[in-house]
This record gives sequence, structure tokens and C-alpha cells, in this order.
Amino acid sequence: MTGLEVLDVAREGIWTLIKVASPMMIVGLAVGVVVALFQALTQIQEMTLVFVPKILAIFFAMMVSLPFIGQVLSTYMARLTDLIVAG
Repeated sequence: MTGLEVLDVAREGIWTLIKVASPMMIVGLAVGVVVALFQALTQIQEMTLVFVPKILAIFFAMMVSLPFIGQVLSTYMARLTDLIVAG
């Protein structure tokens, strides 16, 4: 395996990581902004108020996007096994 192939596998691995993590990160960001806006509007400055809605929203997003995550990781692993078998 040449250096270019190794870099290609690493680049594809980073893109796979971004694809897998982005749905949950976007949901966490959106919920955080909504809760922060709610806190600013009501002047409730409780630091722990953000955690429970974020945890629940990220868990729900993970459950919804689990088939997509499995498909992306399966495709990446199939490509890696093909490269390993090919030598």
C-alpha cells in the first residue's frame, strides 16, 4: 500500500466520522441555542438547565439516524476489507 492510498483511507475515515457525528452535533447545537434563547428571554440563569434537553434530543437523534450511521460505517468497513484483501 502506497502513501497515497494510506492518505486516501485516512481522508475517507475522517469524512465518515463527520458524516456519522454531524446529525447529533447539529441537533445538540440547535437545542442549545433554543434553550439559551429561552434562558435569555426569561432571565433564568441555571447552568444545568441545558443538559437534560440536550441529552434527550441527542439520544432521540441518534435513534432516528442509527440506520444511516450503520449504512455509512458498513460501507466504509467494506471498502477497508476490500483494501486489506487486495493487499
